[in-house]
Amino acid sequence: MVKTVLITGASGGIGYELAKVFARNAYDLILVARSTDKLQHVQTELTQTHPIQVRVISQDLSQPESPLALFENVQQQGLTVDVLVNNAGFGDYGPFAKCDWVRHNSMLQLNMVTLTHLTRLILPPMQQRGYGKILNVASTAAFQPGPFMAAYYASKSYVMSFTEALAHEVKDTGITATVLCPGPTRGTDFQARARLGDVDFFKKLKLPEAAAVAQFGYDALERNQVVAVHGLFNRLLVFTNRITPRRAVTNAVGQLQAPQQD
Repeated sequence: MVKTVLITGASGGIGYELAKVFARNAYDLILVARSTDKLQHVQTELTQTHPIQVRVISQDLSQPESPLALFENVQQQGLTVDVLVNNAGFGDYGPFAKCDWVRHNSMLQLNMVTLTHLTRLILPPMQQRGYGKILNVASTAAFQPGPFMAAYYASKSYVMSFTEALAHEVKDTGITATVLCPGPTRGTDFQARARLGDVDFFKKLKLPEAAAVAQFGYDALERNQVVAVHGLFNRLLVFTNRITPRRAVTNAVGQLQAPQQD
């Protein structure tokens, strides 16, 4: 029986690459993002290369009413969501006291509230069927405080904690929950959208490709892995953070991400 995956933030970056991975594995797709044109382009590409059904839903998931509207749309089409991939999210860079609150509020809504609400809506039908998989995309930012991206780092810590707790609640029910934690990744618009252009640290990193991160996340989901940190460097970083005093970690991240002085 063909399974269906719903992927948010599917028009580019890791979400787009995840769509390609699921398509290669014969899943039907429900792709969600803001841009209708980009979604339709992905739909055409994947239906031409794979014998699957691809449905697209254009929706701004940073709006409070969006999770329910999306869920009702899916129900009206008579679709079953076997796998939920909460990938949509973005960051914002700069001192918190100077942040654009409207932008920050949208970020927190998308990164945490929409993810949680959509999971709450789709999980009960999974429980009724006794099968389902949930993949939440967090970040290595989840493992430490992040000065100059304070709320973004905190939002990803929430995603990781929420997913770990959810995985425990649903164990032995036929449902799994996995949190994917990539570091900075090539082939996404994260750095541009977060306005990280003047952070020298990110310019010097040799970044993995989004396609590699997506395949890693899919494999972790298939293995029922709860926390999946992509890349040896990132796993070493996470381990180091866990044994280093919290204040020292915060200071180090603050120095790396501090705005460049003119």
